[in-house]
Amino acid sequence: MKFGIIGAGPIGASISKKLVENGHEVKIADARDIEHLEGKDISGTPVNVEEVIINIDVLFLSLPLHIMPSIRPIIDQVGDDVLIADTSNYYPFRDNQIEEIENGMVESVWVSNQLGRPIIKAFSNQLAYTLENKGTPEGTTGRIAMAIAGDDPAQKQVIFDVVNELGFDAVDGGSLNDSWREQPGTPAYCTELTKEELIEALNNANKEKAPVQRDKVMEKFSAGMTHDDIVRINRETYNS
Repeated sequence: MKFGIIGAGPIGASISKKLVENGHEVKIADARDIEHLEGKDISGTPVNVEEVIINIDVLFLSLPLHIMPSIRPIIDQVGDDVLIADTSNYYPFRDNQIEEIENGMVESVWVSNQLGRPIIKAFSNQLAYTLENKGTPEGTTGRIAMAIAGDDPAQKQVIFDVVNELGFDAVDGGSLNDSWREQPGTPAYCTELTKEELIEALNNANKEKAPVQRDKVMEKFSAGMTHDDIVRINRETYNS
């Protein structure tokens, strides 16, 4: 398949490497200009953002939420047949407070509104380290699962297949309006669960508690923490 990625942060970079390892064609861009890709640990072909949307099957967006409105002119040029998948999550300290989300709008619904396009929510409920290092073959005992949400079953199936190919079980997270169940502050977020555990976590999510739990976790993080420390703190806090 042919993939475009806008955003070369930890998740975007990890996706680029995994896709290239699996033989796919990948172009990757920064939302600003190609010079911002210099020195980044990425795979695929670095291009300008105007080029990344040309001749692709899937476009991954891996950007802070506050960047989304600024890329609308690029998204308006994306072909109708291109699947757009968003990996982002909302953090008020980084994205500034977005009024609609603070008032209850689901993060991914807000993103879709900003872009003027349907999207699939994917690769958003695991850490970049998990994505890059913890994929295992299909059927492996204890295989980590990822949630995918969206309104188009055919598009979700495409991403299910990509997730499986990159080493993870895929779990249907429901419609885009249900995607809050996999966002920061919920038991499904960055807790490295199996398929069965993730399904239970999605069902146990509490929309009102999620922002409070998200902020509580952020207060517990400190310099020098290991990946395992972060997963443990997420599990302890989100299941308390």
